[in-house]
Amino acid sequence: MNVNLLPRSAPPADHHAIEAAAFVLGLRARGVRNTAVLGAMERARRELFAPRRFADLARTDVALPLPCGQTMTAPSVVAAMLVALGAESGGRALEIGTGSGWVTAALVKLGCRVHTVERYATLAESAAARFAVAGVAGAVTLAVGDGLAREAVEGRFDRILVNGAMSAAPEWLTARLAPGGRLVGALAIDRWPRLVSVDRLADGSLRQELGAALRLSRLAAGPAASL
Repeated sequence: MNVNLLPRSAPPADHHAIEAAAFVLGLRARGVRNTAVLGAMERARRELFAPRRFADLARTDVALPLPCGQTMTAPSVVAAMLVALGAESGGRALEIGTGSGWVTAALVKLGCRVHTVERYATLAESAAARFAVAGVAGAVTLAVGDGLAREAVEGRFDRILVNGAMSAAPEWLTARLAPGGRLVGALAIDRWPRLVSVDRLADGSLRQELGAALRLSRLAAGPAASL
């Protein structure tokens, strides 16, 4: 009887799994330790939302250009904002500035139902198509408009995420915070914008705290654009 003593060939490596692991390890090396946020960012799959010509850079910690002069924020900056946001499963989240839709998908993976507002119709349409591919469309309500305009949204939210730097958090927007709610964004007050979080306390008052500097673009404002 002939017995083949040669070792079997190893199964082909799962390229996606290897890249996903490297992506998470890279964020951990930059100080991100929140496992819920890391898991959500991994499962949201940035490569599904990145422009096709930059797909090879989707799992690197760099900002990527989007249509309409906008930017897909670097993962380490997104992680800092999501950690500060402290989103909880079952919560209702408002997102100002949908962009590519990747951060929206990460919020869904954290267990939120998300109402997101995008100024540019071109970006909104692209994000909507990607939500369907990523399997998160059922938890997302997408609107086109100026997210910093008073009439943009109604109701109260447990979490509000502003994907861009503001000169100040509009009073009408902080008024949308439910009791115990939190708004996270950035204030353009220094050379680099700084992370800001605004909490609605039990007595209804607001508490604002500034955090680290972030490489975050100023949020576009004005009438909704169809570019």
